[in-house]
Formats: sequence, structure tokens, C-alpha cells
Amino acid sequence: MAEAMTAPTKGTAQILMMIVSFMLALPLAAILLIYPSLMLDANGHYNHSVLMLVMLGISGGFIYGVGFVPQFWLWKWLFNPIVAWPLMAVGYYLWLG
Repeated sequence: MAEAMTAPTKGTAQILMMIVSFMLALPLAAILLIYPSLMLDANGHYNHSVLMLVMLGISGGFIYGVGFVPQFWLWKWLFNPIVAWPLMAVGYYLWLG
């Protein structure tokens, strides 16, 4: 019974990916909270579709970064670094580039 209750051990590569995911999500979340006017386009409006995708990437970065593993297949796929990192890269490119 004790074996079923223990968490599986994570490899070094997975721990590194968790740290990278968390560290990529942290500055973008800070931009959203502290300096939201940085997300405005040239006309002074928010691009809601891009903002939604970047926020999905930030969520995936935090979820994977803290080590949470969703059970449902769709959430596992959406909050995976393969999906989250490119979405966060879009945020870095548009807001800080």
C-alpha cells in the first residue's frame, strides 16, 4: 500500500524542464499584473486572442513548473511544456521584443 501512495521520482531532465517552465512563466505573469499597458498594440487596444494564448502558456508554465500532473488527457496535453513554451515565447516576442 505504501508504494501506491509515494510520488514517482523525477529525473534530472524533468526537474530542469520544470524549473525552466516556472521561470519562463514568472516574468510574463508579473508583466500582466504590474505593467499591463505593455500588452497594448499600436492602436492602444488589447489583442484578446493573442492575450488568451499567452495566458494559456503562462498557466501551462506554472502548472508544469510546480509539478502538478493533470489526470484528464486534454489538460495533460494543454499544460505540457511542448505547448506552453511556444505560447510564452509569443508573449516575450510581442511584449518585450
